[in-house]
Amino acid sequence: MNKIIESVIVLLIVAAITLVGNWIGYGFSIPEALPGMAVLVGVCIFGVLANRYIYKLPTVLYVITFGMIITMPGVPGHETVAAWVSKVNFLTLTTPILAYAGVGIGKDLPILKKTGWRIVVVSLFVMTGTYVASAGIAQIVLKSLGEI
Repeated sequence: MNKIIESVIVLLIVAAITLVGNWIGYGFSIPEALPGMAVLVGVCIFGVLANRYIYKLPTVLYVITFGMIITMPGVPGHETVAAWVSKVNFLTLTTPILAYAGVGIGKDLPILKKTGWRIVVVSLFVMTGTYVASAGIAQIVLKSLGEI
């Protein structure tokens, strides 16, 4: 139960930071973006609960699945939910999440130091490969759609 409470607290902190960043950076007032943020936080909480009580799959899998279901055409209220969530800019969500990830990595810094310089080389190859593969896929898809 402690993990669930901790997750809810972290989600609420991220939501508050996101709402302020969304207001400052993109001009959506806090009351205007609050319904969309509530939906996002609710979906995340359901994902955490599903991971805990339904079946042990990655939480992100549940979150993505629930998010897709509530915005699928044919689901009652999908247009309303999509309109609410569209008022929360994606980039404002990434800032607190990346900061939290940085703190999480920072606490494991002694372990990271033990891996030595090899981890830097591996990381560079992974990042380069990911970028090149993503660019290649985008090129193929955009070319096939006639966009470029």
